[in-house]
Amino acid sequence: MSVAACSGCAAVGAPQSKPLRREPTETRVLRLSVPDLHCAGCIAAVERAVAAVPGVAAARVNLSQKRVTAEVGAGVDEETLIEALAKAGRTAKALNADLLGTEEDATGRSLLAGIAVSGFAMMNVMLLSVSVWSGAEEATREFLHWISAAIALPAVAFSARPFFRAALQAARSWKLNMDVPIAVAIALAAAMSLYETAYGGRHAYFDAALSLTFFLLLGRYLDHRTRAAARSAARELSALESAEAVRLIGEVEERVSVDDLEIGDLIRVAPGMRAPVDGVVETGVADLDRSHLTGETVPKAVATGDAVESGALVLTAPVVLRATAVGADTSLRRMAEMVEAAEAGRAKYASLADQAAKIYAPLVHLLALVAFLGWVWASGDARLSLNIAVAVLIITCPCALGLAAPAVATAAAGSLFRRGVLLKNGAALEKLAEVDTVVFDKTGTLTTGAPRLAEAPGDDALALAAALASQSAHPFAKAVADAARDKRLERPRVENARELPGKGVEAEMDSVAVRFGSAAWIGAEENEGAAVWLRVGDEAPVRFGFAETARDGAADLIAALKARGLAVKLMSGDGPVAVSRLAFEVGIEDAASGLSPADKIERVAALSLASRRVLMVGDGLNDAGALAAAHVSIAPASGLDAARVASDVVLLNDDLRQIDVAMDFAKSARKRIIENFCTAGLYNLVAVPIALAGFATPFIAALAMSASSITVSLNAARLTK
Repeated sequence: MSVAACSGCAAVGAPQSKPLRREPTETRVLRLSVPDLHCAGCIAAVERAVAAVPGVAAARVNLSQKRVTAEVGAGVDEETLIEALAKAGRTAKALNADLLGTEEDATGRSLLAGIAVSGFAMMNVMLLSVSVWSGAEEATREFLHWISAAIALPAVAFSARPFFRAALQAARSWKLNMDVPIAVAIALAAAMSLYETAYGGRHAYFDAALSLTFFLLLGRYLDHRTRAAARSAARELSALESAEAVRLIGEVEERVSVDDLEIGDLIRVAPGMRAPVDGVVETGVADLDRSHLTGETVPKAVATGDAVESGALVLTAPVVLRATAVGADTSLRRMAEMVEAAEAGRAKYASLADQAAKIYAPLVHLLALVAFLGWVWASGDARLSLNIAVAVLIITCPCALGLAAPAVATAAAGSLFRRGVLLKNGAALEKLAEVDTVVFDKTGTLTTGAPRLAEAPGDDALALAAALASQSAHPFAKAVADAARDKRLERPRVENARELPGKGVEAEMDSVAVRFGSAAWIGAEENEGAAVWLRVGDEAPVRFGFAETARDGAADLIAALKARGLAVKLMSGDGPVAVSRLAFEVGIEDAASGLSPADKIERVAALSLASRRVLMVGDGLNDAGALAAAHVSIAPASGLDAARVASDVVLLNDDLRQIDVAMDFAKSARKRIIENFCTAGLYNLVAVPIALAGFATPFIAALAMSASSITVSLNAARLTK
């Protein structure tokens, strides 16, 4: 019989195992709901059963969502996988995303019903037991025991179904999980009590069987609720998806399913509606609420040509979008998949807990057997020995150990998501806590990527340059126009203006030729730094210098990282003047310029070889290699796809200070995990000898086990404050 510990007897949103994978082929993705997933053993069994099906390239179980995702080739469908799981003793069905929430609610309602029935029955049986404990005579005692049996046995049969069902499925598949000893303990307590009642014994433990069921169900319900909290980030994202859209064909509007939309379609989004696709504003001006996507509370104004992400809420006026990404390719769907990937990732501490629980599982049954045989030999009382064995089975369940890391990880991941930080894998949080060096890219990471005018010869020249710049969409031209507008300068009138690509803009003013553009075209002497030049007739050209705008919070973040005692470095491919200027502005002393992508990778690798734990923060294609080479990496959501894919963490908004928040959570999470491991270890150190010594009844054992799991859960929940 193979053994698999139930890290999920209580494992909340427990990180999953690595996917079982074969040689890659042309595949598609199938998802199945597997409602009876409870533990690490379940994960391994389901993944093995699915991966064994011919044509399956990979299989991964997500415990928190109770689903299995399979990459399959031609000829494999949902029915094939369902049949394979049925042979392995698992019930599965094709996943209907629309029914997922209902399914979860049904699970919660079922657990609550069991808690209510077992709790009500437990209180009534305890009231009857008072009379027995008070010294009821033989006939009265027997009568009260039979009444207790009539109340307890149906209540146990109804309420303990989750444990009996899971234990039966495990037994059919010749597996061993932690529902087996729980089911055995409940059944033994009830059967032993019925035996005592039938043969006129003085003691019955119907109240113990009921209390055990009640407290275990209470722990299972808390587990369910905590998993629901862990899933809330993905569920919130799913809730932002629109089911229908208004598509424009000429002047005609038609309401269609979002599944029918294609790239290039024109879609009208009315105020109060969410964008069903990624798109570009074709017509209209409106404010968007993107708080669910980025954490930003300030609405964003968009106009013609601006990009809009799926899920963004249109607030003020209707807009028409031209779809640039639909279905599974939208930013909202990709973000939801990243959340799911984070839930399915496996962290070091969680793996440790699983390994400890796997070793502990057979030990639970061995200890119960040793307790029974030892007490039979010592006392000759089989009833007492069986009672002690039941208590050992209950009290040694490693639920708290299984909860120690996953409960913390899921609580932290959900809280960080609400603050605009998306963890892409389960190990990211642990790695963030180990960082001692932070390396930043410059352009697009510490800066907005948009230039600002830093040097101008005077207002007259600026006004003229703005008149020419208004004819161009070049970022430098826009920066000059913005600077003149901020100063409320009146632009002179120019004629015959035209833009020459790669050179600049030329025009006439009072029959005098004027040019605004590159140094080579103007005839100016080139020097270092970003600049354009203005020349009026034969006059000497004048220089307009530009600098990048540091992101809001960049200087605050650098100061906070230094206060933590971290080494902070800047690595950029830009020139030394621009790099030095920005480094001085944000407070970084160690800055390197002119680096190629290979140089960045080499420097990050060198730091790693020097036993430095490097956090790399970058947004561009040239940063992808360095992001992958670092101990842990962060990319802003505005970065290129390559950077987001290579990173472990994605910032969903432009506030760099969230990096410091994430590091705070990482430190706190590590502390909570260590506290939970200590709590679980102390519980077992104290509880197991007490149970073996015969000082714990099944009722006391149920209380102790539930208290340990609840303590671990509450400690993890402190992260959400």
